[in-house]
Amino acid sequence: MSTIRLTMAQAIARFLAAQKTEIDGEILPLFAGVWAIFGHGNVAGMGEALHGVRDRLPTYRAHNEQGMAHAAIAFAKASRRQRMMACTTSIGPGATNMVTAAAVAHVNRLPVLLLPGDVFANRRPDPVLQQIESFSDGTVSANDCFRPVSRYFDRIARPEQIIPALQRAMTVLTDPAECGPVTLALCQDTQAEAYDYPESFFAEKVSTPRRIRPDRSELETAAALIRKAKKPFIVAGGGVLYSGAEAALADFAEKHGLFVGETQAGKSSLHHDHPANLGSVGVTGTGAANALAEEADVVIAVGTRLQDFTTGSWALFKDPNRRIVGLNVQAFDATKHNAQPLVADARVGLEELSEALAGWKAPEAWTAKGSSEKTHWFEAAARYTDPTNAELPSDAQVIGAVQRTSSPTDVVVCAAGGLPGELHKHWKAGAALGYHMEYGYSCMGYEIAGGVGVKMACPDREVIVMVGDGSYLMMNSELATSVMLGQKLTVVLLDNCGYGCINRLQQATGGESFNNLLQHTNHVTLPEIDFAAHAASLGAQAIKVNGIGELEDALKKARGADRSTVIVIDTDPLASTDAGGHWWDVAVPEVSVRAEVNAARKEYENALATQRVGD
Repeated sequence: MSTIRLTMAQAIARFLAAQKTEIDGEILPLFAGVWAIFGHGNVAGMGEALHGVRDRLPTYRAHNEQGMAHAAIAFAKASRRQRMMACTTSIGPGATNMVTAAAVAHVNRLPVLLLPGDVFANRRPDPVLQQIESFSDGTVSANDCFRPVSRYFDRIARPEQIIPALQRAMTVLTDPAECGPVTLALCQDTQAEAYDYPESFFAEKVSTPRRIRPDRSELETAAALIRKAKKPFIVAGGGVLYSGAEAALADFAEKHGLFVGETQAGKSSLHHDHPANLGSVGVTGTGAANALAEEADVVIAVGTRLQDFTTGSWALFKDPNRRIVGLNVQAFDATKHNAQPLVADARVGLEELSEALAGWKAPEAWTAKGSSEKTHWFEAAARYTDPTNAELPSDAQVIGAVQRTSSPTDVVVCAAGGLPGELHKHWKAGAALGYHMEYGYSCMGYEIAGGVGVKMACPDREVIVMVGDGSYLMMNSELATSVMLGQKLTVVLLDNCGYGCINRLQQATGGESFNNLLQHTNHVTLPEIDFAAHAASLGAQAIKVNGIGELEDALKKARGADRSTVIVIDTDPLASTDAGGHWWDVAVPEVSVRAEVNAARKEYENALATQRVGD
């Protein structure tokens, strides 16, 4: 057996550079690069190794470890999980900074390879700088925090251990059902140790997406259920986009007279004006999609994990005899709430299910209801997004301005707060992947870093990041990274002086406005933050606009800019779209001295009675 002597870190770098993927007949590097912030725990090992393969595996420097991992995760999502990135940090805070991002990837079923430095395997210099010591367990390190938020975790304490570890990592990263974050904690002394690795370990390997075909029995049972349906309804989740199943979904809906509601992850599965697309479904759903979901007797859940925002905390589907067909590549999701599983790739599953339903269509009366509800929704929604001269516009009115100045191929990026709900209802996606929302973990601070990753994956599309002042203050440093790397973004920063979304939720549950809007906090003086000046200091073009008219002018100019632009606009923290939507289970205190809370509790108890537990 022919071998080559390398350090463990060099072996990782060479292995990653040799991984390829085939997309539409083109062979591309599976790993588009490695994000790295170096410290004493990885600079000598991984740093030297990455320098050696920089022509084949580029290394990118970020400003925050969580941010760079968000960028890697967004890249994978915008690449339909067919390409990915790795992230390396030192031991200690650099490593644990990535734990939140690992949870984002875990919840959203997205591949990212995390390579944090770890303690010395030989333990000779213990405790090293940044090492966390357990009084009761000598094997524990800070990297054990990654275990619950990794699909696969390993600690590499000997150089030869990286051989099976990387092979297992690739199995997880490229598997459509198990896909998620992998953490390989790299003991810092082991990174520098040499071993005679087999040359075959570094042979080029091309990965292609596995498309799992449905089991014949499951397919026949699912088709029989749907054939009996009088009011069938499709819920399209992120799995539709990961599978590239948009055309299959459109064809399925058209052939069988079905309507589609899109989850946050599934939005843009259908063009916004496709006749079958009723828009968002669930807590932040349109009136049209929710009207059909409430009456549906069969729900065809395609590529969705059916989280509470999609199901209205399991109170949306009101037919007492309704059944769910769970078309999902992961059996864990396909069987939720007593669903009839159809374990399959979304594209293949829809194609074969359509064949099994040949000649069947939903009743005409149900189809007519869907068309009518869609017309009514668009008429209602326009009132919220139309131009205004208001001094403090609503989020929806800002979204309307962004929409009017956008192109159908643009990608809008957002994450936590009130904006995702408004965008879910109102954004009109013109092309697949044109709506990029991190709402599985709803992670504040994802937005700008995620925008960088999306732009790297889709360099020919304009990327518009919409972010509130709260999220911007949590994490804005990757704005400098976007300028440094030439990854141009248009960032629309909506300043409502606090956490407006949670303030509204606080009031809706009977609470007094408290500790969310800046004016309601414990303070000596209120900060006068110049967001435009701050963004400019990070290298971006920046402007503060007054009103929707100025916003539209600034957005048009930003499209022609040669670098990232941040546009700041003051908004109303109280206004939101009250059309559409659905109840969401947020527990209200059973007892309180406040009458408002007691009233909210009674409403909450009434709503709980509509929940469908376990079926």
